[in-house]
Amino acid sequence: MDRNLPSKMLDYSDLCSQAFSQQQHLLTHRKEKPFVCDVCNKAFFRKGLLKTHLLTHTHEKPYVCDTCNKAFYDKPSLKKHLQTHTGEKPFECDVCNKAFFRKSDLKIHLRTHTNEKPFVCAMCKKAFSAKSHLKRHFLIHTKEKPFSCDICNKAFSLRSTLRKHLLTHTDGALSEKAFSEKSNLRTQSPTHSRHLSARSKEKTFVCDICNKAFSQRPHLAAHMRTHTKEKPFTCDICDKAFSEKTNLRRHLLIHTKEKMYTCDICNKAFSLQANLRRHLLSHTKEKLHICDICNKAFSLPSNLKRHLLTHTKK
Repeated sequence: MDRNLPSKMLDYSDLCSQAFSQQQHLLTHRKEKPFVCDVCNKAFFRKGLLKTHLLTHTHEKPYVCDTCNKAFYDKPSLKKHLQTHTGEKPFECDVCNKAFFRKSDLKIHLRTHTNEKPFVCAMCKKAFSAKSHLKRHFLIHTKEKPFSCDICNKAFSLRSTLRKHLLTHTDGALSEKAFSEKSNLRTQSPTHSRHLSARSKEKTFVCDICNKAFSQRPHLAAHMRTHTKEKPFTCDICDKAFSEKTNLRRHLLIHTKEKMYTCDICNKAFSLQANLRRHLLSHTKEKLHICDICNKAFSLPSNLKRHLLTHTKK
């Protein structure tokens, strides 16, 4: 199949017995994410999602609440926030009558009555009632510290720990507004946002060895390790070392048994996106790898390689 997908009607019945007029919908089946962030390399299905994500780098929040002036990156977040002013809580607990803004919050709350904790950490077996709690806990194992203090640059795994730390710089009292400002979460002006966006596209950091240029110093530092062969990120479980933190994070999925990439056709799950892509070929019957000797076609290069041995043995 041509990888340059046409914009008109596409018959992709091998996937789910329906035709697709939208290129984007087909990408969701193939788990392809062609829109990549220049700043952090995160990939997305749709251009709109990338556009919204870029605002997290520029700190631009274009959706503002008319009541309290709180700003948000996207429209759904603003819509959700507006319920806090209307007091509307349509989702009520049958056990204790506590009401919630969101259905997902009610679902998590119900587990406090059932003591159900379906999300278990594969590394230390600690269980959690919500996936977000497990995710937050997992930062302890990955040693990732995404929350930095703007005053002394100390980094923390949890936002709540950063908040506690900020009190050491203040007189002990820290309002919500002060926390937002000190933790660099405030809304930037549109002019400043545009400036940051333009800056993020400039490639001012150049590799001395191969002259490849990067928009951010950390990206250059990561690239330099391809030359030095340095691998500073080590797995605590099996001691395997990696040159990039993202590769270590991906590797940890092997130990946690977490499989976040699911086939929409047969529901088989995979820990890596590449494995899902390879698996999807079994549904599409697409065979791109052809034997030069007998023209037999294969969906995977490994299968072709194995097949070629049958010719060499003759």
